[in-house]
Amino acid sequence: MSVPVDLSYRHCESLTRAAAANFYYGIRLLPREKRSAMCAVYAFARRVDDIADGPIEPREKLELLDAAALALGGLSSSSADPVIAALADAQPRFSLPIDALEDLIAGVRMDVEGATYERFEDLLVYCRRVAGSIGRLCVTIFGARDHQRASGLADDLGVAMQLTNILRDLREDAEGGRVYVPREDLVRYHLTTDGRFEGEEGQLDALTRFQVRRAGEWFERGLPLVPLLDRRSAACVFAMSGIYRRVLDRIETDPELARASRVSLPVWEKAWVAIRSLASAAR
Repeated sequence: MSVPVDLSYRHCESLTRAAAANFYYGIRLLPREKRSAMCAVYAFARRVDDIADGPIEPREKLELLDAAALALGGLSSSSADPVIAALADAQPRFSLPIDALEDLIAGVRMDVEGATYERFEDLLVYCRRVAGSIGRLCVTIFGARDHQRASGLADDLGVAMQLTNILRDLREDAEGGRVYVPREDLVRYHLTTDGRFEGEEGQLDALTRFQVRRAGEWFERGLPLVPLLDRRSAACVFAMSGIYRRVLDRIETDPELARASRVSLPVWEKAWVAIRSLASAAR
């Protein structure tokens, strides 16, 4: 039985509100139609990401990713799956690029298959797939002057946010057997290359601050996107990037935070950044 499209969108928005700890503070600044489309994209991305993080065997995960890719080839707003129904309704409204969603699945497949990263250029492929793809989808929903340039800048912002995620989740990922820090960086700072991040405290701090600077450089590359957007879309980008950059600032001030626990901002601070973003976008 199909689910009414408005209920499908509500399901996606509810999921996004509950699970998108940082993104929702930006998404909520958008007008309803754009916000609904963003939530549909996020709900699908969350589903794909949860496959990689789930407790099932890698073979089953790959089968589920194949099924997600297959669903993209037959999107229908009459689907009984509310996430697919909402995505199917949003896709023609905003000309959502299906290849970006396919890139996302390809990136998550790298996680399931245990990809490792010798150089930053190798990691960059992963970041563009799992996060740059979301940036490209966002720009399609926002609308932008010079769409081609805006799409590239949004891809760069996605890389910046994914690099921040990697720093924020260092301990959690290491405990799960995932190492995203390129091996060349671990070698440069004389640290173990097996994901335990063992070494002298000063070396660990130096590695962390180097990664913070790298993420900051990618934010600088991507933020010229903002003048290409309308006011509310610009506010959305300001809010999301502002929250992530404050997380980076916390890690740079106290690198041990990133190795001891997952770094996040309190709810009041995220809300404050979102409110400030509206004012900044109005200038």
